Amino acid sequence: MNIGPYLLPNRFFVAPMAGVTDRPFRLLCKRFGAGYAVSEMVTSRPDLWDSLKTSRRANHEGEPGPIAVQIAGTEPQMMADAARYNIDRGAQIIDINMGCPAKKVCNKWAGSALMQNEALALQIVSAVVQACAPHGVPVTLKMRTGWCEAEKNALRLALAAQDAGVQMLTVHGRTREQGYKGAAEYDTIAAVKAALQIPVVANGDINSPEKARDVLAATGADAVMVGRAAQGRPWIFREMAHFLATGQHLAQPLVAEVKALLLAHLQDHYQLYGEFASVRSARKHIGWYVRALPGGEAFRADMNRLTDCQTQLSAVADFFDELNTRMDRLPNPSAQEQYDPMETAA
Repeated sequence: MNIGPYLLPNRFFVAPMAGVTDRPFRLLCKRFGAGYAVSEMVTSRPDLWDSLKTSRRANHEGEPGPIAVQIAGTEPQMMADAARYNIDRGAQIIDINMGCPAKKVCNKWAGSALMQNEALALQIVSAVVQACAPHGVPVTLKMRTGWCEAEKNALRLALAAQDAGVQMLTVHGRTREQGYKGAAEYDTIAAVKAALQIPVVANGDINSPEKARDVLAATGADAVMVGRAAQGRPWIFREMAHFLATGQHLAQPLVAEVKALLLAHLQDHYQLYGEFASVRSARKHIGWYVRALPGGEAFRADMNRLTDCQTQLSAVADFFDELNTRMDRLPNPSAQEQYDPMETAA
């Protein structure tokens, strides 16, 4: 499938997740088969653009294209300016966030709260599309099924967004009211896909190759977007691609392979965030990798007390070396292990 002029290698995407999908994580997911990755959301507030947090989120050094950046806000002009700001810093696709359910976002009427105000939502879409058009940058949109069960307006907003120039739409199969509780539903996504001419991506509860197959079949979507299930399991994308191509499961990764990829991930993470911040922010990633492994919870508790990068790196290497004396490959994941939402997708 294409997003504007960009031909994507497959239909297995990694979702933008606040505090998760930074450059090191995106690179890792792409290395393991993700056909597309969107950055964690960047604020539209210009007074925060020079902050260290935003500068890290806008860092795409060494990242293969297309570079997709998600922006969030409530003012059409500010969102248009944010689009131009990120284009100047390498963004090739701009994604509008109307899906984040976090209270700190929705309380400011951004994210999925915009679905309650369709007029404003469409003003934002139009402003961003017009800002991106002179640069040849396509605009995409991520939304939920609606604000609550009684107010599911995804189909109406999707049609209007398509008319306004959006070139791809992602729908998470929950309302904002649901957050990440209960099960995602796919009937709304199927209805959106049936009505639109642009590509539609299904998101929500996609945690296995079988689930990716079933959701694609049930919705007719052009692609699936994986969020929480990729945390600590970036190889899920190659598993999905292999399963849909062959009907066969790949063997779980070798313990030695996971050790090597995690150590490389940590080195890249340390380089981006610096010693003080990185050793703390890396803890959640390490926790996701080890949560389903023998001794993982005890190791996670001990690791969370470490305060410098080299000690943390050595502890991770020692844990996987010891694990490798007991097993060659990781155990098969369970659905329960995939749904420990320490971070939330946007």
